Amino acid sequence: MPDTPSKKPSLLLVDDDQFLLTMYALKFKNSGFDVEVVNSGFSALQKLRDGYTPRVVLCDLVMPSMDGLEFIKKMKEERLSPLSTVVVLTNQSQSAEIDRAKEIGVDGYIVKASTIPSEVVQKVRTILAKKTK
Repeated sequence: MPDTPSKKPSLLLVDDDQFLLTMYALKFKNSGFDVEVVNSGFSALQKLRDGYTPRVVLCDLVMPSMDGLEFIKKMKEERLSPLSTVVVLTNQSQSAEIDRAKEIGVDGYIVKASTIPSEVVQKVRTILAKKTK
């Protein structure tokens, strides 16, 4: 169910780096998002299978056991939260990775190394605004 204007947009943050999870969760919460964090693709899938339907899924690519692209593919195959805006947040800046992400239907791709946290929040807002038009 999409968020109503009076409700904070919900965001599922998927990253295996605890420091980054904490930092980005704080940034997004301070910017008016309702944030849930998980540290693996498996945990993210379980949360979605349990019925959580975030407005935005923000996902790292490089994670142990199941990488971000594999998680996104499974999420789409299982039609988990099909209305969510899916954004990749990673240090993988090679065009092959970006192309693979676009092929599976991500809505945005942000490279951590070249974007400060406040810019990440702004880019996610911009991607979200484009998708909801």
